Amino acid sequence: MRRGRPGALPRGAAERTLTSVGTAEDTGPPHEQGTEGDSAARPGPEGGRREASRLWHITLSVSGAEAPLQEVRRALEQLAHDHPFLLTSRYANDHAEIRYWEEARDLHDAAAVALRLWGEHRSTAKLPPWEIVGLEVIDRGTYHQRIAEGYGPAPASPVGVHPF
Repeated sequence: MRRGRPGALPRGAAERTLTSVGTAEDTGPPHEQGTEGDSAARPGPEGGRREASRLWHITLSVSGAEAPLQEVRRALEQLAHDHPFLLTSRYANDHAEIRYWEEARDLHDAAAVALRLWGEHRSTAKLPPWEIVGLEVIDRGTYHQRIAEGYGPAPASPVGVHPF
């Protein structure tokens, strides 16, 4: 059995391979997967084990050259349509903040998906050519703990696309 954090690189591997959560693919050969007592694993196909996914709260901040507010709003509304898990977007003519929940195996996978979001939807949603300037990824428990203690951003309400 291989030990280490879930998703750890095997020796000699050059980079991690991202996989979608909830797929029928195994996370590795059955002899290298978790044991019955492993809380990060669940039954997979053919009696093997696969890692459980978790919810991560994502806050993505982007900025760049000024763009007309109407175009920014329309682009963010299209992004919300294309990516239905977006909770809220706030925008100005030179920056925006997008908040949503992502399901992923671990923080690394959630962050990788979040970092691709803006670029992958740039042409389809006609997003401004802004760059990502901030990313926060926290697990569900941490998010709710911050809210309960009065720290962190207020829950995403009202949901939708709004100016700063």
